Amino acid sequence: MRLAEKVAIVTGGGSGIGRETVLRFISEGAKVMIADVDYIAGEETLAIVEARGGDALFQQVEVSRRQSVEDMVNTAINVFGKVDILINNAGATNDKMLGAMTTKDWYSVVDVNLTGVLFCTQAVLPHMIEQGGGRIVNASSIAGVYGNIGQTNYAATKAGVIGMTKTWAKELGRNNITVNAVAPGVIETKMLSSLPEKVAKKMAEMIPLQRLGKPEDVANAYLFLASDEASFINGSVLHVDGGMVI
Repeated sequence: MRLAEKVAIVTGGGSGIGRETVLRFISEGAKVMIADVDYIAGEETLAIVEARGGDALFQQVEVSRRQSVEDMVNTAINVFGKVDILINNAGATNDKMLGAMTTKDWYSVVDVNLTGVLFCTQAVLPHMIEQGGGRIVNASSIAGVYGNIGQTNYAATKAGVIGMTKTWAKELGRNNITVNAVAPGVIETKMLSSLPEKVAKKMAEMIPLQRLGKPEDVANAYLFLASDEASFINGSVLHVDGGMVI
């Protein structure tokens, strides 16, 4: 098993890509802290893990609140004894065209997608340094690389995540901590399910592989970057987009 004896924290682990990541990690032998602001979704994911015989716990957390994050990490340490892997997967969107974007619209995304990644990483950092290493994987997006109409706030945060990833990779490599990012393209999540079928079909046609991504496609990328197989990969941004932005 690729993550045997490892302990992982997955933010946004209650649903979508996060849930798939939790289940993928459990199948590879990891113990997982499921962290999510959505209590019902988090408990549902935990129930699935337990039904499969996995070892996990769930804690409701608001990643934009430092104390909430520190409490979550301390719980993981108290229960599992360590944290080897942090998957900064939690995210938010609040799309508006530039002229219509309010201060509230801006910060509702920045607080989760950017500040939340900072708080979670700072909270696990001393533990990873003390134990001699770790893996940090951040969720960016192709929107953070190429921009996207109506997503000023989202694209800015995902570009910022890439900047933080590269900075931390340089800072933390000497502590045997790798920091990488995943930049998903169009993924079939609950958020996407509200789109009309013809719109989804048109989006798929824009992708060389002629299909939309699935949550497990991103979960597999997280798994690789969290595993020992990626021990010499640091500061990279792995696109999981089917070739959409070639």
